[in-house]
Order: sequence, then structure tokens, then C-alpha cells
Amino acid sequence: MELANVVPWGRSFEEYQAMFGLSEGDLNRRILGCGDGPASFNAEATERGCKVTSCDPVYQFQAEKIRRRIEDVYPDIMAKMQQGADNYIWDSLGGVERLGEVRMKAMSRFLSDFDIGCQQERYVSASLPALPFSDSEFDLALCSHYLFLYSDHVDGAAHLASIRELCRVASEVRVFPVVSLDGKTSKHLDSVMTTLSADGIDVSLQPVSYRFQKGATEMLVAKSV
Repeated sequence: MELANVVPWGRSFEEYQAMFGLSEGDLNRRILGCGDGPASFNAEATERGCKVTSCDPVYQFQAEKIRRRIEDVYPDIMAKMQQGADNYIWDSLGGVERLGEVRMKAMSRFLSDFDIGCQQERYVSASLPALPFSDSEFDLALCSHYLFLYSDHVDGAAHLASIRELCRVASEVRVFPVVSLDGKTSKHLDSVMTTLSADGIDVSLQPVSYRFQKGATEMLVAKSV
């Protein structure tokens, strides 16, 4: 991975709760956040006494380099969000400017936690579809804004291999969203669900309370039987 190709964009603990329908019971489980990037979920969850490990290939870089990359791409991301504002629901955020404030706060929280988190092995440089974790090391794996969202860039085979790998390391997997960038249901969703079910994995779609991208109202839940 080259950092110049990374577009860091971090979400908060509160957003993770809504995106994945996380209950207090869920937060007491051993959690893996896969593809977390510069989200503040790990930092905030750890502060609450939760056991969370995050993995992302961007964690191979030092905090200062990630910070500079965030600063470099932020104006472009904001401009694109402004251009595509009609694709989103602004009820909770109010507008693009407020979104930027929320994202920068989350990413700053991540950066302040990153070094100590690496020392504590809470941040691990890794990427799907091959994770450096033991079978059933986690109770719950969360994957946000990668699988299904980038369906035009990640093929069906990679989706299937990635979710199988998540099911290997965790007894339950939740993936959000299940729509692609155009807001339509991912072209890979049906085949992935059918194949996982044939594998003996209990797979379903469940509604979530999170509302931002239009059409993104459900998460995929996969449980090893």
C-alpha cells in the first residue's frame, strides 16, 4: 500500500453504534473492527472499558504521516461531498460543514490514541481477505464502508473470501452498508448470501437506525452455526 492512494475518513463510536446496532451486550464482547482506518471507535470504546482490536493496512504508517494525509485529502473530500450532497440524508448532521467537523473530531481522537494503541496491539496492520488472527479469536467482527460499498472495485470472489475470513476469526460478522456507492443494493449481495448459506453460515439482513447515505438502511449479519 502507498499512503498517497489512501483516502482516510473516520467515523465515531456513536456512528458505529448506529451502523451496527450495537447493544450494551455487544460492547461487552471481544470486537474486531476490520477496515476501521482513522475511526475513533477503538479509542472511545477502549475508554469505556471495551475490548476492541482494529485492523487496517493504513496502520503500517506512523501517526504523523496519517495526519498529513488526512490534511492533504480533506479539502477534496469535502468538495466531493458538497457536489454529491443530494445522495445523503442531512437530518442529524445539518450539512457538509458539520459533517467535516464530526469527521475531523473522530480522526483527531484516533490520532491521539494511535501510538499507545499500537503498543497495546489494539491497532494491527492487516487487510482482507487474509487476517493475522486465530480462529474464533473474536466474538463480533464489524466491517464498515468497504465490502459491498465498493462493488465496482472489489469483485464477488473477493467479497466472498473476505466474509468467510471474517467468519473464521469471529462467531458473528456485521457488514454495513450493503449498497454500493450509487445507493443501490450491491450486485454481489445475493450471490454472497446464497453461497455463505450453503457453507452452513446463518446469514440475514437486519435494519439499522443509522441514516446518512440514501438507501443504506440495512446491515448483513453472518453467524457461524
